[in-house]
Amino acid sequence: MNGLVKNRILITGSNGMLGQRTVQFYSSRDNVELLATSVEEKSFIDSVEYISSDIKNRDSIKKLIHDYCPDFIVHTAAFTNVDLSEKLREDAWKINVKGVEYIAEAARAIDAHIIHISTDYIFDGKDGPYDENAIPDPVGYYGRTKLASENTLRISGTFFTILRTNVLYGIAPNSRPDFVRWVLNSLRNNEQIRIVKDQINNPTFIDDLVQGINKIVEFRKTGVYNIGGQEFLSRLDFTNRIADFFKLNKKLIQPITTEELKQPARRPLKSGLLILKSETELGYKPHTITESLAAMRKELNL
Repeated sequence: MNGLVKNRILITGSNGMLGQRTVQFYSSRDNVELLATSVEEKSFIDSVEYISSDIKNRDSIKKLIHDYCPDFIVHTAAFTNVDLSEKLREDAWKINVKGVEYIAEAARAIDAHIIHISTDYIFDGKDGPYDENAIPDPVGYYGRTKLASENTLRISGTFFTILRTNVLYGIAPNSRPDFVRWVLNSLRNNEQIRIVKDQINNPTFIDDLVQGINKIVEFRKTGVYNIGGQEFLSRLDFTNRIADFFKLNKKLIQPITTEELKQPARRPLKSGLLILKSETELGYKPHTITESLAAMRKELNL
């Protein structure tokens, strides 16, 4: 591409963890014109063009997209609370499915390319890890909404890429602590933590997911791609790796089963996402867990 050509990128959910990190990445690039949007009145990140908009409001999001006319819409906004999705089903559906429908309607009219973030929760977790062609079978309502959002894009007639990911961790300046920082904070405060030993995933460093998003922009690829880490391990093993790296007391880590947590929503247990397609077609290169923890330690000045 000609270096003078700028991609106009709209990031939804820009005040979320992934949204903030994606805004940070693109705000420093010369070949991008950036607009951030989220439901809050103000942006959590200064010095970025921002318009408040609610994706549940069809007219609001349609006007925003048509006025800005982006080349790419990086859609990170979502209802991601797995347990609350069981209780607040209407809210989860409006955000995760109808919101995507409204964005796709507006995008189709201007030929904008949607990059949509999805999840391994569209699978039942009986036979993972999963490739892009595995048959979805969600076990909870959150997974059902995310599968429905994928299907909404498939029939929308617009350009789209679905990036499926799992167990996202990393730093965003103004968001709740991710799993790594929760483990860090808890163990440093000498608090015992209960960690499941029967959920298998390949945890995804947030900067790797941003890299995956940018690869889609760079190569203009459509379709479905899995974005995840290199290493498949249980949540308990991941926690032990964190404790080892930061030299924290592993005796405070209590192994339990998912069933013992008695959560409202079922979880896929044997899950994770195979990333060969992204590695070969996109040149995607995820950090190792050790490399990502080192990057977090440096950024947190620990």
